[in-house]
Amino acid sequence: MQVKINIDGGSRGNPGLGAAAYVICGLDGKILAQEGYFMPHCTNNQAEYTALKLALIKSAELGAKELFIESDSQLLVKQYLGEYKIKHPDLAARMQVIRRLAAPFTIHIKHVLRNFNKAPDALANKAMDAKQSLGFNPIKHLPDDDEIAAARAQNNNTVNGITVTPVKRESAPVKKTFKQGPKQPDLFGGF
Repeated sequence: MQVKINIDGGSRGNPGLGAAAYVICGLDGKILAQEGYFMPHCTNNQAEYTALKLALIKSAELGAKELFIESDSQLLVKQYLGEYKIKHPDLAARMQVIRRLAAPFTIHIKHVLRNFNKAPDALANKAMDAKQSLGFNPIKHLPDDDEIAAARAQNNNTVNGITVTPVKRESAPVKKTFKQGPKQPDLFGGF
């Protein structure tokens, strides 16, 4: 089965309150599933990546084989296609999960302007306004983000190809305080 997918993600505050959304349609335009997934704290890019991840999970549930994906995030599209490097470790870990989820599909992904991606944008905003996930035919079982944490841990100690270790700092030196000398007599006491 072939499906058309529009995805979007947003964050109010970046980072802050956010949501990821997908709308999956048959090639005839009939909506098969749509969901706005509420994210209490995320960046805009994390929300965009989550939208793609959720769309892939739902596409597998629907039994789709070929996906025509549109996103208004040029960064996400270019990073997925390998045209841009993924420098942030969290996004690299998320992309690892996305690539695993994408493996069974034939994927066509492209960047579109925002005015051609209004449906998932509206759904993400509704989820942020409601502060909860909402949708039609949502994902039945959403895997834990433990897989992202595990993928992140694999590369967590490598920066610029060099293994780094946590810096152990010495505690700050204790500042010496001066003791007060004997109490000075009150010059006017008793008079």
